[in-house]
Amino acid sequence: MSKTLTLYTRAGCPLCEEMAGAAAAALSGTGHRIAPRDVDADPALKARYGWDVPLLFDGEAELCRHELDVAAVRDWLRLNP
Repeated sequence: MSKTLTLYTRAGCPLCEEMAGAAAAALSGTGHRIAPRDVDADPALKARYGWDVPLLFDGEAELCRHELDVAAVRDWLRLNP
């Protein structure tokens, strides 16, 4: 069953763009996808995360912060084939 990971990001963030590309490459061909969420578009997210982006989440579980953690994504993929 395919799942969607949430990428918390903001416009003009080079680290966010880098993680988006790396995460898309890591998930390529798996059937899973990434849903970007702009923290600046949601006051609650902006208050919660501030400048602490990018973040990659599976539901409420944080997988990566600031850069793609390849080992964490690999482990996640093993649990979510």
